[in-house]
Amino acid sequence: MTTFDDISVEISVVLGQAEMPIHQLLRMGRGGVIGLDAHESDDVLILANKTPIARGQVMVIGEKVGVRITEVLERGPEVRPEALDAII
Repeated sequence: MTTFDDISVEISVVLGQAEMPIHQLLRMGRGGVIGLDAHESDDVLILANKTPIARGQVMVIGEKVGVRITEVLERGPEVRPEALDAII
């Protein structure tokens, strides 16, 4: 067992964004649809612990949905966590 086995990372994929009044959101029920500002061919943004790390494309293979990474985003030293800077 390595020291990395107990590290968790939250991965999120942003498909698009929408803005609407809260009263409209509260009236939505099951099956409601929120229109996004994106098309099916647009790249999605991939976040690790709420930090943008990559862009990708949504893929459907059989019954599974995934994301193929198409670009890894560069991060400057000002974005790195302090603990990482202490190691480098």
